[in-house]
Amino acid sequence: MIRCVRLFTDDSGQSDFEEGHIRLADGHGQDLRSLIAVAKSISFRETSSGGSFDWHNAPTIQYVVTLRGTLEFETHTNKRFVLYPGDVLLAEDITGGGHRWHLVDDEPWLRVYIALDGETAPSFIPDSTP
Repeated sequence: MIRCVRLFTDDSGQSDFEEGHIRLADGHGQDLRSLIAVAKSISFRETSSGGSFDWHNAPTIQYVVTLRGTLEFETHTNKRFVLYPGDVLLAEDITGGGHRWHLVDDEPWLRVYIALDGETAPSFIPDSTP
């Protein structure tokens, strides 16, 4: 199972999140695989240890795959979650109050941004229904 946190804009216009995982189905041999998604772009980024980014929205609906580093996200409603290496963030809060993050370990944050096209339905499954 691949851990995924979905960051979205709620009905009040503020960023919120829910934890879940990426939907995987039978693949070849012993592999499980997700549905194939069409990407608009893929980019790699590194932020040095101690880095942070103040209040902002996601520029587009995108997966953010953490390769190295541990960071904490916060919403304007004081909700917080932590991403670890191997986690996927599904950033959908392209409007509203936004979020911020800061690194909480001594590692740089290495990540991959995968911007989805407008037709792709993300393969996110929430862990529980509110």
